[in-house]
Amino acid sequence: MIWLTWRQYRVQTLAALAALAALAIFLVVTGLQMRDVYDSTVAGCRSDCESAKNALVVEYQTLTYYVTSLLLAAPGIIGIFWGAPLIARELETGTHRLVWNQSITRGRWLLVKLGAVGLIAVAVTGLLSLLVTWWASPIDRVNLDRFTPLMFSGRAIVPLGYTAFAFTLGACAGLLIRRTVPAMAATLVAFLAVQILVPFAIRPHFVASEHTDVALSSLVMAPVGGGEESGAPQDAWNGNHIQLKGSGDDAHLRVGVLRPGVWVVSEPGAVLDSSGREVRGAEGCAERERDPFECFTTSKHHIAVDYQPADRYWTFQWIETGIFLALSGLLAGFCTWWLRRRTA
Repeated sequence: MIWLTWRQYRVQTLAALAALAALAIFLVVTGLQMRDVYDSTVAGCRSDCESAKNALVVEYQTLTYYVTSLLLAAPGIIGIFWGAPLIARELETGTHRLVWNQSITRGRWLLVKLGAVGLIAVAVTGLLSLLVTWWASPIDRVNLDRFTPLMFSGRAIVPLGYTAFAFTLGACAGLLIRRTVPAMAATLVAFLAVQILVPFAIRPHFVASEHTDVALSSLVMAPVGGGEESGAPQDAWNGNHIQLKGSGDDAHLRVGVLRPGVWVVSEPGAVLDSSGREVRGAEGCAERERDPFECFTTSKHHIAVDYQPADRYWTFQWIETGIFLALSGLLAGFCTWWLRRRTA
């Protein structure tokens, strides 16, 4: 049975390995070049480090986006082109009956298919994720944004969980729909829905967020993570997004902040006094004729911020990977139950 499965999927497997090898060569070559630039300009800089960091980001930003997007797309591609046809094609063509009539139980048939092909799929994505995480580490050290939805989903171990989930999701879709193309379409829609839902509605609540009151007078405008020459402490809160709403005495600010490596989960906050009451108008630095940061330096007010600390990154990685692996197990169990009781 394992040999038969290999013969059925050897073309896809060899094609994936060939593509991975070609991509690995590209990532190793460009990754070493990026490290040379980082070591010679950023790591060893003594002055004007921000210019060196900006130059590195500008040079590799587009390439980083495409490489990360490729890793993000890999689980979905595997689910659509490997998972969905896995069972649907057999049911559609009727070849499953030939196997079942040769003393091979339905459970064993499904186990070998899901196990063998699924492990190859997860292994391919795991190698790709390892390469991309290594490749992007210099620019990630500069950007300090690995908690953002795009970077978090395109680094470390979570792509393995995504792949296992997408693959079993496709297999279940094929088992239920029994037609290859509709199953592929259903897999795409369902996987995209989950990938949009989890980062924004579920991930922020894995662990209760930390809360702090950030004094307006402590906010800086210097680049996040800037060196000593920028005048900003490495752990300073940066006022990166300020909105002025209303007019006159009803004018008010919404102040968004960020901090190196930290994931801010709250929306831009209102200016609050010591009792927690919103302050508007000139007292709340909401004046169109005045630079807000000029007012912040003498203000006694603050904003409320909810955030996930940088040291929770790996905790979130393990939690999310575990969730997707658990969902994969549930889908595999459902496929087994459905196959034994419903499929003729």
